[in-house]
Amino acid sequence: MNRKTIGMFAHVDAGKTTLAEQLLYHTHSIRERGRVDHKDAYLDSHEIERARGITVFADQAVMAYRGTAYYLIDTPGHVDFSPEMERAVQVMDAAILVISAVEGIQGHTETVWQLLHKHRIPTFLFINKTDRVGADVARVLEEIRMHLTADACMITGHFAADGQVGEALLESMAERDETLLDMFLAGEEDNAFWLRTLQHQIREHKLFPCASGSALQDIGVIEFLDQLHELTTVDYDELAPFGGRVYKIRHDQNGVRLTYIKALSGTLKVRDELCYGSGDDQICEKVTRLLLVNGNKSQAIDQVSAGDLFAVTGLSSAEAGQGLGVYSDKLVYDMVPTLTAKVIFAAELNVKDVLKAFQVLNAEDPSLNVIWEESLQEIHIHVMGLIQLEVLEQLVRERFRFAVTFGSPEILYKETITTTVNGYGHFEPLKHYAEVHLRLEPGERGSGLTFRNECHANDLSIGNQNLVKTHLYERDHHGLLTGMPLTDIVVTLLTGAGHNEHTHGGDFREAAFRALRQGLEKAENILLEPYYEYKIKVEIDDMGRVLSDIQRASGVFEPPVTTPTHAVITGKVPVATFMDYSTELASFTHGRGIARFVFGGYDRCHNEQAVIERKGYRKDADPLYSSSSIFCAKGHGYTVAWDEAEAKMHLL
Repeated sequence: MNRKTIGMFAHVDAGKTTLAEQLLYHTHSIRERGRVDHKDAYLDSHEIERARGITVFADQAVMAYRGTAYYLIDTPGHVDFSPEMERAVQVMDAAILVISAVEGIQGHTETVWQLLHKHRIPTFLFINKTDRVGADVARVLEEIRMHLTADACMITGHFAADGQVGEALLESMAERDETLLDMFLAGEEDNAFWLRTLQHQIREHKLFPCASGSALQDIGVIEFLDQLHELTTVDYDELAPFGGRVYKIRHDQNGVRLTYIKALSGTLKVRDELCYGSGDDQICEKVTRLLLVNGNKSQAIDQVSAGDLFAVTGLSSAEAGQGLGVYSDKLVYDMVPTLTAKVIFAAELNVKDVLKAFQVLNAEDPSLNVIWEESLQEIHIHVMGLIQLEVLEQLVRERFRFAVTFGSPEILYKETITTTVNGYGHFEPLKHYAEVHLRLEPGERGSGLTFRNECHANDLSIGNQNLVKTHLYERDHHGLLTGMPLTDIVVTLLTGAGHNEHTHGGDFREAAFRALRQGLEKAENILLEPYYEYKIKVEIDDMGRVLSDIQRASGVFEPPVTTPTHAVITGKVPVATFMDYSTELASFTHGRGIARFVFGGYDRCHNEQAVIERKGYRKDADPLYSSSSIFCAKGHGYTVAWDEAEAKMHLL
């Protein structure tokens, strides 16, 4: 049996979940069609989703149609839950992007499109709500071709359930290939050839089928299902060695970790061993259970094959994006939170219990990046926005039975350097010994911390060299300006020293951290802030106001693209100054302006000094870090300040 994974995507309220309900109903997977507004949708099964009327979790359902098993994943439509959506994208064979026939292209629609396009997911567009007053399919199709892709082609009325390809589709295919154009004009080849060609162009991202209808009124849904079935193709090899990819982590009611996997090749049985990671970090564990998940129900099975979506128990550390079996790589995600918030909880609660609960949530959503600030005795998390915090508050109360609130979200700043320096660290209290020399260089934007090694094994053993690397990667490091995470730095191990008797566990951690910090003291440090890449479409009369707002917000813009009636403005702007602009834009354009904001990386902070003063970070009072070194004389350790320590190093 063929197996296909289909993802559902949309801006909030475009009707995505309603369309999913219709597809499940028509494939006899559910007996009654639920509705979001009636709080009984099959895939919005969590109480949080039903109460809010939005999809929060990327849940899946199973349906069968004309000899093919379909895994349907309904993804969140709200921008605050974009990381959940992105993790699901990478296991999909095709996607359905739902667009309202009334509202047309909206801000999050473009964000979703860019993500699908980046990962080369064959995408079907469904123009929904054609029954509503103000619906205009032709206008929306024009918007799709202008703002998403010029390669969208209407299939409603041009592609039959039996696979007959209509004249308009033949022309669309022929326009994209001179050889096909000659065949079309000559009347060569039969319908089977053109059907295969259409399937190929969809799979290769050359054509994007567009259908229309009303999910709520069940108009055009069956026709769309037939089109989806005929035009999506997959090619999985069940005879190859097993390979898969983790796309989600969950925990059941008993706290058992469930690892959700897409099988990309081969077969997997209960008690088979799965390996993940690479080199010294490779882990091999036995699969203790295989589960087929359908909505909020699961069924134990004995075997899965290429193309299946399933959950397993027995894997303790595999994370979302991790390849399994023959796939050893791990994917990196683009949807990055730009805000940080403090977790607030009652004094009578045990902080270890609260931290453990958030570590469970962090396993399920790694973008939370839960941090325990030892010096402040505080838990901090990274978030996309206020709605996510509200959902987390409810989630903690339901799952862990205690109450938390959150401090006001703040911009997540980072720090880096602009000059190359050497840093030196020495740690030699009585009966301890380690010395580390590092070179610190500016790295590329978005590169994080990169480790290189120029240390010879004659100077420092390979085991101790690996210790230095391990310690440097074991935590985020604080910058000197605000105490925010250090990033975009290349750290090179130059040399180091240990002692056969007196070097103990942790000595190289102390020496490496002191070397890093001592280097920062000598470097030119700068503050970075997150930026949006934006695209704003407004009527021509509003263009001046928008350009003025962007300049006032310390943003930059490209020359606007204009028509007689509208202007499209693109550029970059600090998140700090523009995070609430969607509301302002909607107000002065009376809802007619469209804005898309996506994370555009980090760059130089526009108001660096003001942020440094507001943060009030005291670098000398950070208990986790010291830029000084410790030396030993006459049986006693003594501290040497960073600006004097270099001259005392043993290896210079």
